[in-house]
Amino acid sequence: MQLEHLPRDFELARPVLQTIEQAGFEAYFVGGSVRDTILGKKIHDVDIATSAYPDDIKHLFKRTVDTGIDHGTVMILDHGTGYETTTFRSESTYTDFRRPDHVTFVRSLREDLKRRDFTINALAMRENGEVIDLFDGLADLKNRQIRAVGDPQERFHEDALRMMRAVRFASQLDFDIVPATLTAMADHANLLAKIAVERTQVELLKLFTGQTPQRGLNAMLKTQLWRYCPGFDHQEAALTHLAQRLTTGVSGEVAAWALLSLSFGLDHEQTTQFLKHWKTSNQVATDVQAVAVAAQALMTQPLDAWQLYRCGANRVPIANEVAVILGAPDRAKQLTEAIAALPIQQKRDVALTGKDLMQAGVQPGPQLGQILATLERQVVMGVVANDREALLAQAQTLN
Repeated sequence: MQLEHLPRDFELARPVLQTIEQAGFEAYFVGGSVRDTILGKKIHDVDIATSAYPDDIKHLFKRTVDTGIDHGTVMILDHGTGYETTTFRSESTYTDFRRPDHVTFVRSLREDLKRRDFTINALAMRENGEVIDLFDGLADLKNRQIRAVGDPQERFHEDALRMMRAVRFASQLDFDIVPATLTAMADHANLLAKIAVERTQVELLKLFTGQTPQRGLNAMLKTQLWRYCPGFDHQEAALTHLAQRLTTGVSGEVAAWALLSLSFGLDHEQTTQFLKHWKTSNQVATDVQAVAVAAQALMTQPLDAWQLYRCGANRVPIANEVAVILGAPDRAKQLTEAIAALPIQQKRDVALTGKDLMQAGVQPGPQLGQILATLERQVVMGVVANDREALLAQAQTLN
C-alpha cells in the first residue's frame, strides 16, 4: 500500500528518516500512527523504528536525549519536535509478565515487528508513504478485527497488559477480537492481577471513552478479565447490564468511575475505597462522589437548586450523562437553564463574609461557620436575597 497524502506530523518528521537512511540504515514510522493514518483518524505520537543502534543515532544528530537507552530508545530533538527513535530489537523472557528481562538489538525489521502486540499495530511505513505489512495487518484493518501477532498465547504470557489493550482497541476502533486471540486472553486472564493498577486503569478508561465500549466490556466478560480488576468482585451482573446500556463512549474518567460506582451499588465510603484501589487523584475522587450523588437523584426527579449548586456547574452535565446511560430521561436543557438561574454559583459569590459577621457582633467559632453555611444555602434556595444588608439582617435571626 502506498499512502499519497501523509498527515503533517509525518511530513515534518520525514527529514529524520531521510537522514538515517542516507547514512545507510533503515528507518520506518511504526505503531499506532501508521494504523490511524490508514483508518483516516487523527494521529498522535509519531514513533520511529530503525536498524541504526543508539550510538549511531547520537552520531547522526546533534541534539538527542537517552529516554530509554537500555531498550534502544533515543529522543531526537534536531528538528524542533522530539521524535522517539527505537532500534530494531528482539526480546527475552518476561519474568514479570510486563517487561522483557533484556533486549537484543537487531538489524531486521521483521524481528522487530513480530514482538509487537497486534497485527494492526505491526505495520511500518517508509518516509515516502509506502506501508510495509509483514503480518497481514492491512487485512485485519479491512476486516475490522484485532489479532495477536504470531502465537497469542505467547504474546499475552509475555505482557499481560496486552489483554487490556485488546479490549481497549475493540472499544476505540469498534473492532472484533478474533476467536484465537480471545481464547488466549481467557487462558491468561489471571495474569492481569500481576500488572500495576495504574497501567490497567489507563486502558480501562480508554475503553470507557472509546466509540463502542460495549465491545470492550463484552470481551472482558467473555474472557473473565473483569475478575482481576480491583473492586470488580461479584459484579458480573452489573457489568453485563452496563455493557448493554453503554453503546457510546463516556465523556471522561469522572463519568466512567461514577458510572461504575452507581452500577455496582456503592455507597460513599465504598466508592472512596474503590477509587483508592484504582489510585485515582483526590480531585477525581471528589468529582466522582459529587457526580454520583447528583446522578442518583436524577434517576427519579430533576435536581433542586441546592442539589445543582452542590454538584457544581461543571459536574452537572456529567451527572446527567451518567443518569441517562442508566435509564433516566435526558434533562440537559432543563439543567442548563436551572444552573444559569442560580443566584450564586459558588461560596465566594455570597455577598457576606465571616469578617462582616464578626463586625456585626458574631463571635468567631463554630456558630459563625454554621451561620455562613445556612445563609449560603438560603441564598441558593431563594429564601434571602444575595445582598449584604439582607444577609446581615437574616444572620441576626440565626445568631
